[in-house]
Amino acid sequence: MRVFLTGASGFIGSRILRELLTAGHEVIGLTRSDSGAKELANRGASAHLGTLEDPVGLAKGAENADAVIHTAFDHDFSNFAANCEKDRRVIAALGSVLRGSNRPLLITSGVGIGDPGNGEPAREDVFDAHHFNPRIASELAGQEQLEAGVNLGVVRLPQVHDTVRQGLISPYIEMARQKGVVAYVHQGANRWAAGHVNDVAKLYVLALDRAEPGARYNAVAEEGVAARDIADVIATGLGVPAISIPKDKAEAHFGWFAMFASADITASSIITRKKLGWTPTGSSLLEDLKDMDYSAT
Repeated sequence: MRVFLTGASGFIGSRILRELLTAGHEVIGLTRSDSGAKELANRGASAHLGTLEDPVGLAKGAENADAVIHTAFDHDFSNFAANCEKDRRVIAALGSVLRGSNRPLLITSGVGIGDPGNGEPAREDVFDAHHFNPRIASELAGQEQLEAGVNLGVVRLPQVHDTVRQGLISPYIEMARQKGVVAYVHQGANRWAAGHVNDVAKLYVLALDRAEPGARYNAVAEEGVAARDIADVIATGLGVPAISIPKDKAEAHFGWFAMFASADITASSIITRKKLGWTPTGSSLLEDLKDMDYSAT
């Protein structure tokens, strides 16, 4: 297939690119610059110049593609809600050129959207259209496109990691570096689901091959890793103390990160594994955090 891949030079997208090329697909990668286009060419892909700020221009990359995988996202989490709305517009634009065909569109969301609200891990068969997480905008846009006749599926992400990046934990580490402490809320018993980036990339390609309209997949290798355990490993790596702070002080300490710091974001991937035959083999989140080079800034 000829696949249009947004985020092709990004943390997850660059791994998806490798998996697609290995599987024999032709890839058109979205990039913002001529230097990015050269990098994609060196890797065996062609380039489409565009930005998330111009969804109509971006969607032109999908016009002659057999399938689209959308992973590009503005990861400025201090402006998270606005960036989720930007993603909504991009998904609508991509869907507009795929509507009425069977060409699959895979979009990206977060595992928390599948929270059943009863303390159990989030599931693929749950879609909370009123979820507090602003990333719900992506899935609402996806649902609109699905109902309009687009062959749309969703990959929901946990904390995606290797020894360099770890999703929301990366800005958490930088915050700890600046403040000189690694803080967790109360006892740090809240947990975050996780998945290694290479396993996540393989899941996208498996989901693309299945091309099931309306399918939702959780790219989860670990259902939940405790915040206290994460903080302890980071504290050791940075050589600073790990401290508990009360919940009513979280916003003052964490700022924009407060909504995530105390959230319990566990998720199951039982349905995903059964449907796709997906078996994660990558290292765990704590293993990657232990192996990280904390001297790098």
